[in-house]
Amino acid sequence: MAGKPPASDPVQDAPTIGEPQHAAAGLPALAHTMRAAQQQMGIRRTALTLLRVNQKTGFDCPGCAWPEDDKRHTAEFCENGAKAVAEEATLRRVTPDFFAAHPVTDLASRSGYWLGQQGRLTHPMYLAEGADHYTPVTWQQAFDIIGEELTALDSPDEAVFYTSGRTSNEAAFLYQLFAREFGTNNLPDCSNMCHESSGSALTETIGIGKGSVLLEDLHKADLIIVAGQNPGTNHPRMLPALEKAKANGAKIISINPLPEAGLERFKNPQTPRGLAGGGTALTDLFLQVRLGGDQALFRTLNRLILETEGALDEDFIRQHTHGFEEFATQARAGDDWTETLRATGLTRQEIERALTMILASRRTIVCWAMGLTQHKHAVPTIREVVNFLLLRGNIGRPGAGVCPVRGHSNVQGDRTMGIFERPTPAFLDALEKEFGFAPPRKHGLDVVRAIRALRDGQAKVFFAMGGNFVSATPDTEVTEAAMRRAHLTVHVSTKLNRSHTITGARALILPTLGRTERDLQASGEQFVTVEDSMGMVHASRGRLTPADPHLLSETAIVTRLARRVLGPDSPTPWEEFEKDYATIRDRISRVVPGFEDFNAKVAHPGGFALPHAPRDSRSFPTATGKANFTAAPVEYPTAPEGRLLLQTLRSHDQYNTTIYGLDDRYRGIKNGRRVVLVNPDDAHRLGFADGTYADLVSEWTDGSERRAPGFRVVHYPTARGCAAAYYPETNVLIPLDHTADVSNTPAAKSVVVRLEPAQRD
Repeated sequence: MAGKPPASDPVQDAPTIGEPQHAAAGLPALAHTMRAAQQQMGIRRTALTLLRVNQKTGFDCPGCAWPEDDKRHTAEFCENGAKAVAEEATLRRVTPDFFAAHPVTDLASRSGYWLGQQGRLTHPMYLAEGADHYTPVTWQQAFDIIGEELTALDSPDEAVFYTSGRTSNEAAFLYQLFAREFGTNNLPDCSNMCHESSGSALTETIGIGKGSVLLEDLHKADLIIVAGQNPGTNHPRMLPALEKAKANGAKIISINPLPEAGLERFKNPQTPRGLAGGGTALTDLFLQVRLGGDQALFRTLNRLILETEGALDEDFIRQHTHGFEEFATQARAGDDWTETLRATGLTRQEIERALTMILASRRTIVCWAMGLTQHKHAVPTIREVVNFLLLRGNIGRPGAGVCPVRGHSNVQGDRTMGIFERPTPAFLDALEKEFGFAPPRKHGLDVVRAIRALRDGQAKVFFAMGGNFVSATPDTEVTEAAMRRAHLTVHVSTKLNRSHTITGARALILPTLGRTERDLQASGEQFVTVEDSMGMVHASRGRLTPADPHLLSETAIVTRLARRVLGPDSPTPWEEFEKDYATIRDRISRVVPGFEDFNAKVAHPGGFALPHAPRDSRSFPTATGKANFTAAPVEYPTAPEGRLLLQTLRSHDQYNTTIYGLDDRYRGIKNGRRVVLVNPDDAHRLGFADGTYADLVSEWTDGSERRAPGFRVVHYPTARGCAAAYYPETNVLIPLDHTADVSNTPAAKSVVVRLEPAQRD
């Protein structure tokens, strides 16, 4: 039997602390997986559901975007993926009776964990102006409310259409089509907050804002560098790929301010050695870099490569790159070991050991995640990574390349489908030719600019296709105040989250089908498609009976909304699209490059790879027609005496803003989230014993401060001068304007804080 949701909010500020673990997965992960799944789904439903996750005829995991091998294991899921599936396929329900019993003021006082544990939403719910209870409405009433607000706007640009990464290719394509036919490019998405820096840097340097490797390349690599990433928690299915690479002779360098259990040792639960044996040691060299020191590290490695006779791939540089001399001149001028060691916190011996491994590798891959992308200087950092790979010809070679590891399933596909506030003229031209209307050409709002527009009264309707916008964004007080200024907020969701409690004058919650559920339309049972982190597109087919008969698919929600708002004069056959998703794919095939013969290609059980010119032919669609070396001054954050650099991160019982539980097993933390991890030497220097409580106070150059109260200090082996704490609890510390240059991504990985003794009752 499935367990009931918690009746009351558990205590979350009294964690217990044990020793950090030094291996990931194994029997404990298997036990936690089955316990979590059975609590939500029961025994029979657990078996039926988990055996279909990531299978060729099953559904794509709603968790991370890591790709699958062509040959699938029977249990093709990880611990956190199983938790994501269980929370969607849960037997718990949030009905109109729940909302009648819980006013919005009560819901707003609850934790995100408690809200998410209540179960699946079942009915469209409406919060009238001045009301404190959501009440049920029909779908038509909901669309009428949205239509009234949208058509009353002075300009289409007063509406914001946000997208989370879980939306399918079909729904995302229609969503951007509706927004542009309505008349705006205000299409911010979760990429703005995570990998926008990657896209900005890669588009400039290699001509396409995606990674250049396929899964098979990791298996062929001689050296894999994992920088600013914690795959043990955030992308656990990456660990078997690293294990296979090690078996094939690869070396692994991990670059991170914190030691991470998954990168130390992996106990593969799909193998006897992983379940009962010692597993596989993954990392050959751990470089415990200071927060934000990655650019300085790669710049120094690049200088050392330049100084090493025979280290350059001169033929590749001559034939395929531009800007080498300017880059090399600047890199050679940076011969300052003192500055490098200050920026990185490493020793010269550690960096020289890394160089030895790099020079011994013919095929090198660099993987990274938000540890690189969420700094003020994130874009130049990633450009420096590209410089590093270009020097030795490690792009467009099997077993080599750039590998930004996307977090959310189909976040990359949404961007491919046109969810972008700054669309290319070529995409808009194709859209206009196919659908017969003139899409807007003015750039729209990204996430940060959308919050500003709501704050300043320039945006009045906020529509979210998935996600938990309020909890995912920085500057919590400013964001919440901005949302409350909206005339209408709308959230398409499967479960409750905090964004449903921070509303505009009026609010709607529109419940939708999940990935696990059967999608039956007029022409029969439908499937959708997704794109993984490596540009593979494949089908996803839900099999479960929907959580409630009232649910609509995301595609149906978009098509019905479009018919209500755009009216009968729209040139787009919205009703046809709702009946048969194959008709959507036919249109995608004529608009989005690489999707020609989409329906035929996706019929292949393993899907298909999108074209990638740098990988496929060593051709680079940049302004110069070549891969671009770039030169930029080295930057890194510093903290004044008595201060620390803070990064936000996830616990192991967490995926993005979804909290599965209150433990962080690999870091030895149980029953709590308000913790701050501090190097013991720093903690002693600042006067904070292990177990004491502190307020975190962020400090900014304009003299402003922000406070997050009541965090238990945990002595932890972080890099000296650096600390870490979970988000969304620490989002309050990050100003809206603290963003990466170029990409405008919130710089959540480099926040100057001081610790003050907490005032506790």
